[in-house]
Amino acid sequence: MGIAEGFIDRLTQFLGPKGILTGPGDLEPYTVDWRKLFPGRAACVVRPASTKQVAEVVQICRENAVPIVPQGGNTSLAGGAVPDASGTQIVLSLARMAAIRSVDAIGLTMEVEAGCVLTNAQNAAAVEGRLLPVSLASEGSATIGGIVAANAGGVNVLRYGMTRNLVLGLEIVLPDGTIVNGLRHLRKNNAGYDWRQIFVGSEGTLGIVTAAVLRLLPRPKHSVVALLSVADPKSSLELLALAQEELGDQISAFELVSAASLNLVSKHSGLKVPVAAGEWFVLMEAASSLSGLKDGAEAMLGIAFEREIVLDGVIAESAGQASELWALREHVTECEAREGKSLKHDISVPLSAIPDFLRATGQALAAGFPEARVNAFGHLGDGNIHYNVLVDEGLSSEAITRIVHDTVASFGGSITAEHGIGQYRVRELARYSSPSEMALLSRLKHVLDPQGLLNPGKVLLR
Repeated sequence: MGIAEGFIDRLTQFLGPKGILTGPGDLEPYTVDWRKLFPGRAACVVRPASTKQVAEVVQICRENAVPIVPQGGNTSLAGGAVPDASGTQIVLSLARMAAIRSVDAIGLTMEVEAGCVLTNAQNAAAVEGRLLPVSLASEGSATIGGIVAANAGGVNVLRYGMTRNLVLGLEIVLPDGTIVNGLRHLRKNNAGYDWRQIFVGSEGTLGIVTAAVLRLLPRPKHSVVALLSVADPKSSLELLALAQEELGDQISAFELVSAASLNLVSKHSGLKVPVAAGEWFVLMEAASSLSGLKDGAEAMLGIAFEREIVLDGVIAESAGQASELWALREHVTECEAREGKSLKHDISVPLSAIPDFLRATGQALAAGFPEARVNAFGHLGDGNIHYNVLVDEGLSSEAITRIVHDTVASFGGSITAEHGIGQYRVRELARYSSPSEMALLSRLKHVLDPQGLLNPGKVLLR
């Protein structure tokens, strides 16, 4: 079924020329995902400037049975924010709704519209001496609405939790055009069901996030960044346990990076690893407002060397050196793309199972696909490993992914830790979830969106 005659004219009349895009060249950036795996077509892109306009667009689409794909910065790694190839869906971009409505330095909250770029929100908090701790590689283009809809993770989850831990209030437009205003700046609110959490991580399939109230934290005055080499993943867990014993919740990031990953970074970016080569590396950051952090970190590392947990390492002596160490980790994905085709697996398993998972998966892949190369890295502190496999043309992507995901399932893990389901993992979610779980998700979707017009084909099979 195509778009009804007069539908786009009605949207244009309502939104004005700045509020709608129809030209092929204008549409293209909104219809291809970041990884260029899911090219689509859109009837048009609408760009409302207010929550009221979002609600009116949704009502118009509902009357004409036109599906809507909500979109923030279009940085999804799972194809969750682009239309299908039919040309019968519209993209609803929140880019014009980018205001930072308030920052409360005493109450430690900020109210932000959905189209605000994450970096801008971080900077607004920093001006007030506060910290918005969500930190992602795509933070220069990812938007607040997108990170809420995806329940984004990042490098600071170990200390601060996922995005859902930071959401105090939401403003939502439901699939029937109803505006639900729950923008409360409250730490304690036990009035009824906590409906906010239904929409956090729903990937735009249940409602459209138009604004959010986010929890802020005091900005740490001191930080320590260290790059350390370890013999194996088991040693990295021993180091994590030691760091937690000695530094407690001052640890904000604890990244595990394989030597294969850093070799790709050196090859394609020219960045050098200032630590003697090992099979695995840990990039650790601790932060505190109290003095003595560096002394404590050095004492902890002294113990690690004495116990032979750490083989070699370096502590950044300046903010510039800290940035250089983080650059090694931040360039892994980009340099992997330069190396060639890869299959991305964003998985999590219980922390204690990570060494056995890596061993079992590596052995299974080596037996079935000896030419495939593993590029493993990720957020060890919260059990999230990006287990990517570099492949040549002709290798079975489905069979390789089945090996990885079957092994994840055998360890009681998840096939997506932070990137979401989108289109990329929609069949895998059905495969690895119980029938009762899938029935509950389907029931929830049907109750809120009975016409199935919000982001169809994402999260759930049609």
